[in-house]
Amino acid sequence: MKGRHFLKGLTHGIPVFLGYLSVSFGFGILAVKSGLTVLEAAAVSLFNLTSAGQAAGVGIIAAGGSITEMVLAQVTINLRYSLMSLSLSQKLDKSFTTPRRLIASYGITDEIFAIASAQPGVVTPWYMYGMILISTVGWVLGTVLGAAAGSILPAEISDSLGIMLYGMFLAIILPPARKEKSVLAAVIIAAAMSCGIYFLLPFISSGFSVIICGIVTAAVCALLFPRDDEEPDGEVQP
Repeated sequence: MKGRHFLKGLTHGIPVFLGYLSVSFGFGILAVKSGLTVLEAAAVSLFNLTSAGQAAGVGIIAAGGSITEMVLAQVTINLRYSLMSLSLSQKLDKSFTTPRRLIASYGITDEIFAIASAQPGVVTPWYMYGMILISTVGWVLGTVLGAAAGSILPAEISDSLGIMLYGMFLAIILPPARKEKSVLAAVIIAAAMSCGIYFLLPFISSGFSVIICGIVTAAVCALLFPRDDEEPDGEVQP
C-alpha cells in the first residue's frame, strides 16, 4: 500500500519536476552571478524550497545584508505556505502523525499544494513523500545545472538564461491579474513602490524593500478590496 501511494506521488510530481528543472536553472545562474558557488547554490535550493524566497535571499547575501533582514524577508515572502499547510491539513490521512506532518511541511510549495488539494478524498504520507521527493530533485538538479552553466558560459548567454526565474513569476501573476482587479492593483502598487524605493531611497536594502513592499501592498489591498464573509445571496461560504 505504501509503495503504491509513493509511486502515485512520484507520478503526479513528474510535471512539477519538469517545471522546476527548467525554472531553477535560472536561479542557479542568478546564484553564481551573486557570488555563490555551485555547492552553495544547491544547498540553498535544498534547504529553502521557495523560488521567491531564494531569489530574495540571494539578493540579500550579495548585498551583505544582516541575518535580521534575511529572517524578516523570508517570513514575509513565505508566510503564505503556513496558510496552505493549514488548508491542506484538512485533507490529510489519519496516519499523518506529527513527525510525518513535519516532514511533509518541508515540501509544501504552490504546485505541490495545488496537486494535493485537487486529489479526491484524503492524501497519505507516502503520496506526499513521493511528490515532494521528485519535485525537490528537479529543483536542486536544475539549480546545479544552472549554477555550473553560469560558471562557464559567456556573460551574454548567462544573463539571457538568468531571466527564466522572473519569467516564472510573471507567468504566476499575469493570468490572475487579468481576471481580478485586486490582483492587478497589488501588482501595480508593489511594482511602483519597489521602483520608488530603488530610485528615491537607495539607502534601503533589497531585503527590507521586499518586506516594506509586501506589507504595505497587502495592507492597502485589504482596505481597498475587502473580502465579504457572505455570498451576495446571504449564504455563508463553505
